[in-house]
Amino acid sequence: MQIPLLLSCLILAAHLNGAVSSPPPESVNIGVVLSFGSIIGKVSKIAIQAAVSDVNSDPSVLPRTKLVAAVHDTNFSGFLGIVEVLRLMESKTVAVIGPQSSVTAHVLSFIANELQVPLLSFSATDPTLNSLQFPFFVMTSQSDLYQMAAIADIVEHYGWREVIAIYGDDDHGRNGIAALGDQLAAKRCKISFKAPLSPKATREEITDVLVQVALTESRILVLHVPDYWGPTVFTVARYLGMMNAGYVWIATNWFSTILDTELDLAPEAAEDVQGVLTLRMHTPDTELKAEFASRWPNLTAGAGAGRMGLSAYGLYAYDTVWILARALDAFFAQGGNVSFSKDSRLAELGGGDLRLDAMSMLDGGKQLLESILNVDMLGVTGRVKFEPPEKDTLIRPAYEVINVIGTGHQRIGYWSNHSGLSVDPPETLYSKPVNRSSSNQHLGPVFWPGKTTQKPRGWVFPNNGRHLAIGVPNRVSYREFITQVPGTDMFSGYCIDVFTAAVNLLPYAVPYKLIPFGDGVDNPSLTELVRLMAAGVYDGIVGDVAIITNRTKMADFTQPYIESGLVVVAPVMTRTSNEWAFMRPFTPAMWVVTGVFFLIVGAVIWILEHRLNDDFRGPPRRQVITIIWFSFSTLFFAHKENTVSTLGRIVLIIWLFVVLIINSSYTASLTSILTVQQLSSPIKGIETLRTSNDPIGYQQGSFARDYLVDELGFHESRMVPLKGPEDCERALKAGPHKGGVAAVVDEQSYLELFLSTRCDFSIVGQEFTKNGWGFAFPRDSPLAVDLSTAILKLSENGDLQRIHDKWLMSSACSSQTTTFQVDRLQLSSFWGLFLICGLACLIALLLYFLNIARQFSRHQQADMSHSSSSSSSAALSLSSASARLQTFFSFVDEKEENVASRSRRRSLERASNGETQDSKSGRQVEFSTNKDIGIENGV
Repeated sequence: MQIPLLLSCLILAAHLNGAVSSPPPESVNIGVVLSFGSIIGKVSKIAIQAAVSDVNSDPSVLPRTKLVAAVHDTNFSGFLGIVEVLRLMESKTVAVIGPQSSVTAHVLSFIANELQVPLLSFSATDPTLNSLQFPFFVMTSQSDLYQMAAIADIVEHYGWREVIAIYGDDDHGRNGIAALGDQLAAKRCKISFKAPLSPKATREEITDVLVQVALTESRILVLHVPDYWGPTVFTVARYLGMMNAGYVWIATNWFSTILDTELDLAPEAAEDVQGVLTLRMHTPDTELKAEFASRWPNLTAGAGAGRMGLSAYGLYAYDTVWILARALDAFFAQGGNVSFSKDSRLAELGGGDLRLDAMSMLDGGKQLLESILNVDMLGVTGRVKFEPPEKDTLIRPAYEVINVIGTGHQRIGYWSNHSGLSVDPPETLYSKPVNRSSSNQHLGPVFWPGKTTQKPRGWVFPNNGRHLAIGVPNRVSYREFITQVPGTDMFSGYCIDVFTAAVNLLPYAVPYKLIPFGDGVDNPSLTELVRLMAAGVYDGIVGDVAIITNRTKMADFTQPYIESGLVVVAPVMTRTSNEWAFMRPFTPAMWVVTGVFFLIVGAVIWILEHRLNDDFRGPPRRQVITIIWFSFSTLFFAHKENTVSTLGRIVLIIWLFVVLIINSSYTASLTSILTVQQLSSPIKGIETLRTSNDPIGYQQGSFARDYLVDELGFHESRMVPLKGPEDCERALKAGPHKGGVAAVVDEQSYLELFLSTRCDFSIVGQEFTKNGWGFAFPRDSPLAVDLSTAILKLSENGDLQRIHDKWLMSSACSSQTTTFQVDRLQLSSFWGLFLICGLACLIALLLYFLNIARQFSRHQQADMSHSSSSSSSAALSLSSASARLQTFFSFVDEKEENVASRSRRRSLERASNGETQDSKSGRQVEFSTNKDIGIENGV
């Protein structure tokens, strides 16, 4: 009796101590929520997958349990991040690694609190997430609180007192800058100006904000923005002169993440960020880190990610998986069990379409959270342990201070919560007493913006910004477009009015000064002006600058504010009609194809109607006449033959539609030819000039000369420069044989103004280039984009047209109802109609012959059955190929009504023969039956 009692007591004690528990599960589900397309997401996904694989292959951790990671992409959307986590909560997930965004983390932390499922995030570093409000949110990397403390120490170290904060206006940005303000206030410094940007800031918004920043006093700029549009801030800042000497840019660790991931900066991108300071989360150099870094190229290659560097976020993502694995190992060792139960509050809401009742509460959630916070291990980021007593952050937070130089960067020092700023690694100072005195704060030499090593003063007297030097061509002809007011430095004209109106629509001030370019005797070369702007002599160009290929290689242009391609102007004379004018609407190819289709459609209709319609039967001659008559009578819709077949009617309807379109087009074109006064010229366009050797005029300074010579192959000796419209008029009237030119090639805007008062000339042919005029700015200039938007607004509200009418509306020839040439109708304009009609005919014939073949097959079978009693020689004759072909043509030519009648007659004959056979069989059966009865009676 004592032994059983003793065993019972031991078992009860074991249960009370947790020594007896259910075995750990074979697998545990964990969730991963990332934005795969982001810089952090790309690196972290590979690191997490590698960590899961390493955990599952390590027998010392979770030896009987496998981690199963469900990785979901939020695609930069906070809403999708919430949805993905909700889906994970339906699949018995014990913990979630993520989310990547601090904004999403705030929402998901409430869900984690309710369901008691830990959230472990290595990238959501908003300081407010560590509050007591979110106990189930575990930050597995360094909080932004320490990053802002490091920036405040840097500001104090260099003796600055005020900074400007440029940040994304979301939870991550606002709370990070709020922490910066607190840290600066502790050092008697402050944020003098806050410049928030929308979470998805546009280039226009960034430009607007930076212009405001440039007008302030402080030159210390702290940039705390998302990594996907942060570099745009530097690009715009460089354009606005804010990367010059005197400015200081301190970027948070989003920028160091880009530097680490992209390895080497492109030369153009490197120019935008010269001298920028940034912070990187510090991880000590250990064997584990070196081993993982050596595996990284193979991991990225295996994932198909190409050449991609390993950032600090990748290291922390890897360690986050190991933190969770070791916590689960301890959880199971303590008797923990993975089980879920329904949340009573969710059950009260009911399932509904959202299926809220599908989410379950982790029964051991608090125990698992405690196991996570008690983890103490060595990882690739160094020692991983949460700071007691709150255990809300990792111990020993530290950062590296990075300075961008050339296309690379160098580390100029460290910051740690223990020793502050130092040129020595923090791990070498932890054993020493704390010394945060100013004399003990050190950083290496810095390469500041403006390519200087001299420490910037940090502030300037407020001003209204630098005036942009805008080059303006000093024209000597067509002064309606642009001209300098005599005796002043002011300009007037169409181009100036457009530019002024566009600048007035910008949401920020643009100080500028117009500078003339040219000697005032000859028209200047606009390509040379663009080249000088690209070289930095000018900050922009306002004028009649055509947007052409070689200029776009040197500058960015705004949206064109006027269309102006190259055209040909030549002398013209009045042209009268002749006796063959009715042939002119169509080209020869159009006439031929139209006639052929009339015959084709007639033949197709005849084939489809021949076996059904008596109108399409008869002697061969009559049938040929019917085809021709029917075809061409459809031109006037005067055909008297009726169509009875379905396929024939479909083809005819389509053809009549084609005829209607052709007839209407011909009538309209012929009417224009006979009623509108026309102008004729021996020059038909640029192709006519190609085939001749006559001299060609062009406006001095225009790109037309280079285009004709270099692109179209005209000989240089044929080019005649003309200074103004008077020279053009004299040269055209003189002609090529009297020292003049055969035609003038110039931009349409100039020539329309030229022709407005000269009615003896006209534009001949088509515009053979598509160009426009725009304002030119250096490459990647935000002003080009902003002014493009302004020009579009001018176009939409009608101001652009009003400016055009003010300067370019006058015309002495606008009342003449003349045209140079009515274009002949080409086959290419109607090939779609002919294609539809041809396909309809082809499909109708195909269906028709398939039906004929089916009928003929049945007819042959009936003939063979009917002639089964014939001689074998006759059957052999009928089975020959020639006989079958002859029979087929006879069948096709025969009227369908006759074939149907013969088939019915044969069916009746077969039925009659069947009844005769049945009666004979009946009599035989009756005779046999009677015989059998008689035999039985005899027995």
